[in-house]
Amino acid sequence: MTIDRNIIWQETKDYFNITLGLMLYTFGFTVFLLPYEIVTGGIAGIGAIVFYATGFPVQWTFFIINALLIVAALKELGIRFLAKTIYATLVITVMLEFAQKIVEMPDGTFYKLMGEGNDFMSLIIGCMLTGTALAIVFLNNGSTGGTDIIAAVVNKYYNVSLGKGLIMVDLIIIGSCLFIDSFGLFPQRCQMVVFGLCTMVIECTMLDYVMNWQRQSVQFMIFSKEYQKIAKAITEKTDHTLTILDGHGWYTGKEMKVICLLAKKRESVLIFRLIKMIDPRAFVSQSSVIGVYGEGFDQIKVKVKKEMEKEKIENNEDSIRNQQQA
Repeated sequence: MTIDRNIIWQETKDYFNITLGLMLYTFGFTVFLLPYEIVTGGIAGIGAIVFYATGFPVQWTFFIINALLIVAALKELGIRFLAKTIYATLVITVMLEFAQKIVEMPDGTFYKLMGEGNDFMSLIIGCMLTGTALAIVFLNNGSTGGTDIIAAVVNKYYNVSLGKGLIMVDLIIIGSCLFIDSFGLFPQRCQMVVFGLCTMVIECTMLDYVMNWQRQSVQFMIFSKEYQKIAKAITEKTDHTLTILDGHGWYTGKEMKVICLLAKKRESVLIFRLIKMIDPRAFVSQSSVIGVYGEGFDQIKVKVKKEMEKEKIENNEDSIRNQQQA
């Protein structure tokens, strides 16, 4: 039995990047959010609420709830996705415990890096870090567990972004602060909810921004007499195929070929380099596209209505009958 080195390398890279994302998340949550008693969404938010109310460690609430969700989601997401989620859950549990010991003061409180009275500034920085961290983990086929698992299940079957999926779940978690008397008087609880809503918006916006930036696709229109060499070089150096269109120059009156190519934005430098090496005089148009769906890009995540499926089956049956009669 042979083992594909590319698969090993990809898995190693995924776990390495997931670990970096978890480190960034732990740093943002422990240094900027926890000391200021800021409520966030997700299982970390539930852990924080339990911690503020009872003193029960955040990491253990995080671990217990994640363990239950992982077992429940095993069938939907598969062992490969959840293997990384299990890894992330164990690693972040250890990281949270270790990080809290570092920022803990001798009197048992946490050190406030931004100083007293800078709660909102700390909230902004912390959520930008945690949102970016979540995107890094998701982009490497992993999850920090908790509501990320719920959002991933929704994202698998519906065209709902991960950020929006997390918002729906986090609203319930943050809103629960209003009903916990140990958080102080009603105005104080309202302030915690408002801050929590801010964390939700900033974190989810950063998550969607980073993920969309990484997934952003572009369209190339390449006009060159050396179109065959350019097309061959692009297909050999990238995993993309392309289309050759027939063109007609209005000014010159000559027929010419145009290469149409869809690629990830991060591949733009490589594609421009290949074009310049072969034909420095080539005319190239690059434009951003809203979405690209299909093989090699994003999946189409819309459900086909039952009426349309029924109509398709009837059309296929009519086509078969017509062929048989002919």
